[in-house]
Amino acid sequence: MITALVAVFLIAHGLVHLAVWAGPAGPERPMSFSPTHSWVLAESGMPRSAVNVSAVSLAAVTALLYVIAGAAVAAHSGGWPDAAVAAAVSGLVLKAVWFNPWLLVGVLLDAGVLAAVFGQWPASLY
Repeated sequence: MITALVAVFLIAHGLVHLAVWAGPAGPERPMSFSPTHSWVLAESGMPRSAVNVSAVSLAAVTALLYVIAGAAVAAHSGGWPDAAVAAAVSGLVLKAVWFNPWLLVGVLLDAGVLAAVFGQWPASLY
């Protein structure tokens, strides 16, 4: 039961990255932040379109890593902690470079994944 819950959480968290970062914005679905604005990349003079592509690309990598981690948990593979750590670090970099207060829940979830892996919790997965 724990295995299934962890697998579903990791996969869902990864897919939310895609929905938030690559989802369409518009009047019917206004975004609370813009993937075209990065406080770090704004200083470099990078064009807004390149900033947006960078955000969506990093979100896709993060999502893929979380899905791999979730699938590895479901398959009882011993490599899932490495994929989960890579996904969480990628997600934290994404949220740091494109920081917005609306993303703090995601920061807490990514930090929670790191804490769980390094604390070897839940023990039944190790």
